[in-house]
Amino acid sequence: MATSIPVERTKQSRISETDFNNLEFGKYISDHMLVASYSNGRWNDMKVVPYGPMAMTPAILALHYGQSVFEGLKAFRNNDGDICVFRAARHSQRLNKSLERMCMPTVSEEMFVQGIHALLEVDQAWIPSSPASLYIRPIVFATESRFGVKVSDEYLFVIMTSPVGPYFSKPLRVKVEDHFVRAAEGGTGYAKCAGNYGGAFYPTMLARDQGFDQVLWTDARNHEYIDEAGVMNVMFVADGKLITPALSSAILDGVTRDSILQLAPTMGITTEERRVSVEEIQRGLERGIITEAFGAGTAAVVSPIASISIRGVDYHLPEPGPDSFQQRVKRKLNDIRMGLEPDVFGWNYIIRQS
Repeated sequence: MATSIPVERTKQSRISETDFNNLEFGKYISDHMLVASYSNGRWNDMKVVPYGPMAMTPAILALHYGQSVFEGLKAFRNNDGDICVFRAARHSQRLNKSLERMCMPTVSEEMFVQGIHALLEVDQAWIPSSPASLYIRPIVFATESRFGVKVSDEYLFVIMTSPVGPYFSKPLRVKVEDHFVRAAEGGTGYAKCAGNYGGAFYPTMLARDQGFDQVLWTDARNHEYIDEAGVMNVMFVADGKLITPALSSAILDGVTRDSILQLAPTMGITTEERRVSVEEIQRGLERGIITEAFGAGTAAVVSPIASISIRGVDYHLPEPGPDSFQQRVKRKLNDIRMGLEPDVFGWNYIIRQS
């Protein structure tokens, strides 16, 4: 299918304008994008075109009523020189779960994966060498133009890419949020829809004004249990076990989270997915039971947490050394992507290079 997708190549590449030694996350967009339109109940006209502005009216329903869903995954250049897209099928499944929640048409796994394949073949020069990677941003949004409150009948599916370096450059200071709410049970917290991120900006801005990097979101009812960490899931190592909040309709089903939970038992680490209370975290930090805390996500991969503020008190964690679980599992993920370790889970989608 990838070879049958029409391609219109740019007349002037922008790759020479890109500073690959200083890749601010999302700053540089690659030369091309994949586009498909949805109307009359089906997806049509999938093609690769030069990246650039798109004509649309300010009346499109996505701008007014929020039907906009996206994904984020990564491609790497492995040790054989081939292109590795990490867990493309899992990201396709999560995209469709989000689309269904937002009453939007799903995108078949074949269309999703082959669209990425076609785009990466055209823009393969944009894939940087490790430890940098190519971030892939698929997005679906409503394009029907009208003011009426309704489910759109027309959509665009767009895939863009961007060469990126590390999302966070240093261990994080985080604050347990006990006033604002990211998502409530029964809402759209588990969907990767645009509004979830827009709604989180204000409390995150306030936390940064106080000197923190991110917030640890808590449940909407009583702020009693930990949900997730800003743009990542959150994980703790306590008494030698890996503990993370159980998934709910308020928590995003992170692909990196899932990968780490599958890898941990192969590394001799017991895992627990359950409710994690703020009180348990505070007690564990006070007693030294919690030895590691980190965020996990596609953009960040693994981000160490240096301190956690709970009701105005900062609790500090030891700096993770090379033998810490978070650093070992980060290396293991990298080795699987690079082809240095067998891909026993079948996570890598490989685009062979001749």
